[in-house]
Amino acid sequence: MKQLKNIAARISGQITDEDGAVTVDWVVLTASLVMLGMASMFIVAGNIPGLTDQISSVVANQSVGS
Repeated sequence: MKQLKNIAARISGQITDEDGAVTVDWVVLTASLVMLGMASMFIVAGNIPGLTDQISSVVANQSVGS
């Protein structure tokens, strides 16, 4: 009977233990920040070719030494 109580105490101690909860929170927070960074990178990278074409046409139409 005493061993059964010890086992029950260990199990209830493991269930109420919150040491790993902070680690899980940080992992989720870090993963969300990485995903947000990747999403913004894809948005910016998708617009770069059009922007470089616009800059190229403006530079090509400039006259030097008029």
